Amino acid sequence: MITFDKVSMRYGDGGAALTNISFEIKKGELAFVTGHSGAGKSTLLKLILAIEKSSGGQLIVNGVNVNRITRRRTPYHRRQIGTVFQDHQLLLDRTVFDNVALPLEIAGFDPRDAARRVRAALDKVGLLHKERLNPAKLSGGEQQRVGIARAVVNRPRIILADEPTGNLDPELSAEVMRVFEQFKNVGVSLLVASHDASLITSLHYRTLTLDHGRLVADQPELKHGPQASR
Repeated sequence: MITFDKVSMRYGDGGAALTNISFEIKKGELAFVTGHSGAGKSTLLKLILAIEKSSGGQLIVNGVNVNRITRRRTPYHRRQIGTVFQDHQLLLDRTVFDNVALPLEIAGFDPRDAARRVRAALDKVGLLHKERLNPAKLSGGEQQRVGIARAVVNRPRIILADEPTGNLDPELSAEVMRVFEQFKNVGVSLLVASHDASLITSLHYRTLTLDHGRLVADQPELKHGPQASR
């Protein structure tokens, strides 16, 4: 689903953001990418989304060479990927339902089909009963789950999450990760950027560690670890 083959990226001034990165995320795999602030985690996600372009190597996402995607095809490429942010970026002048429906509205979906998809996504994250509420009335964990529902409403095959538990306490962080695991179990590939060492250690999923733009460790998943740790 995601293949980095000796991918590098340099800033305009010649400084290296990523250097010679190689790894593969398979269908239905959940992996963390971690490292110090500035290690390259967000840059790596931006490359996958074609927000940035690599300066060397090859990046394949959903069978497509990302560096060869035209500007016209870029929005379509991004619609195949669900993205979850640390601050959820919800619109407080819209209901939960309308926030989740926004990507479908932008993509021009039929309203009836969009409504079915929105309710299915909210049901998946356990918030269907709160579809008419304003997001401000939800807890932090619930707001993040709305963000996840919005990310999956297009039924993507890949989900990218950039520090999705950064503002949450351990209990809410575990709640968000349980939602991610539901999508993993139906074949969605997930790459989660996080500096939360305790969360990563407790879940035992594959962990890619970046240090100053280099991949310095690729710790494989410990089988049965998530179930055993709860």
